[in-house]
Amino acid sequence: MAVKKTLIAAVPASEGGKVTRWDLTMKYEQGTEGKDDYYSNDKMASVLAVETGAEKTTTNFTPKAEKDWTKKELEDLCPTAKWDEIFASQYDSVITNPKVSPEPNTEFTIPS
Repeated sequence: MAVKKTLIAAVPASEGGKVTRWDLTMKYEQGTEGKDDYYSNDKMASVLAVETGAEKTTTNFTPKAEKDWTKKELEDLCPTAKWDEIFASQYDSVITNPKVSPEPNTEFTIPS
């Protein structure tokens, strides 16, 4: 079954009428809700228009007014490649290959 991804929150932070940071939340779901194969998890990221590091400056987007953004542009800001890997690993460990806890045997007798 395919993974469903839904942008559920987009909170802009603006300076001078233009968005300079987005706080984004995407809901990941796989399986059938209410069934044993269902798993969901929210992924969050804060994306700055420009990130200045010690060695380089990265431009993630050009600031513009809130009303000028499309849903597709917001989804494209999300680091979905990274999130896809994390969710796949989580789904595998929780649903596909969950850890099995050993059963204690309280009746065990220590050999003589």
